[in-house]
Amino acid sequence: MTNENADIAILLPILKKIPLFETLEEDLHKEIIRRIVLMYYPADYTLFNEGDEGDALYLIKSGQVEIFHPPEEEGDLPTKVAELGENDFFGEMALVSDAPRNASAKTTSESEIFLLSKEDFKNLVNSNAHLAEQISSTMISRMKQNEKR
Repeated sequence: MTNENADIAILLPILKKIPLFETLEEDLHKEIIRRIVLMYYPADYTLFNEGDEGDALYLIKSGQVEIFHPPEEEGDLPTKVAELGENDFFGEMALVSDAPRNASAKTTSESEIFLLSKEDFKNLVNSNAHLAEQISSTMISRMKQNEKR
């Protein structure tokens, strides 16, 4: 199996779980996968801090990532939001929103993480009208769902 086919086999099921991408056709999933880069991070590496600009979607191939809110005051402990592992994803709203990160993320073990940069995603959407249309309709339906809650 080539590297690209291996990446597709790993990433396709993850992309299908991401609300932003779940309704896309397989050829669009493959187009997204071609833009994704695999990064290696040591344990205890800060991926981003609360308040940072959102610049990428993260998909965990292996390892563990903790999502947390930093301590409010000196002496306080961070507040854990989630512990994520293999095949989990986070940061997807950064691709379509300019809102800052609402939590911090760090690795808790050596991790291999696929990244899709906001810039690569925007270039892909700008060059693919069908993808832009599908992402738009997904975003509109998600906003409507959130309003009902």
